[in-house]
Amino acid sequence: MVWWGSLAGVNGPTLTELPHSKSCFVCGSRNPLGLNLRFKTDGRTVETSFSLKPEHCGFVDVIHGGVLATVLDEIMVWACAVQMKQFSYCAEMSVRYLSPGRARETIYARADLVENKRGRIFLARGELNRADGTLIATSTGKYMPVRAVDLAPWLEDFEGTPEQLREFLPPLP
Repeated sequence: MVWWGSLAGVNGPTLTELPHSKSCFVCGSRNPLGLNLRFKTDGRTVETSFSLKPEHCGFVDVIHGGVLATVLDEIMVWACAVQMKQFSYCAEMSVRYLSPGRARETIYARADLVENKRGRIFLARGELNRADGTLIATSTGKYMPVRAVDLAPWLEDFEGTPEQLREFLPPLP
């Protein structure tokens, strides 16, 4: 299911950095136990690259599958948010592990929104790859839009330029 390559060295469209949370386990800038990842988008796909530590392993030198699934979930959430301009929750997710992710290796992640089911369910797909393009894992997910919640405290948790916040986060009602 490989459908890209810009982070892995193929020239692609210009990417814009997305805002990030202060508290999130995956992208939170102030979460001392978090991964502190940063995501970029071309307006359709979202991508990042990262390297994890031995502390993120299950077996010796093999990144725990749950940590990889967490990164896939996060990047698919952002793929939905970029296109739909609203937050969503994972309702269902499937991950297929194809090869082990290793501590200290650079991993490339990418996701996109596949389908909007009348604003009720968003279908997304994601991948993790090595620099040589070898697949580590693929995923698909169903995401439900966040509704009937006060977004103000959530939006206050985000950091980014005013342009990033305006372009990529949902407006307050």
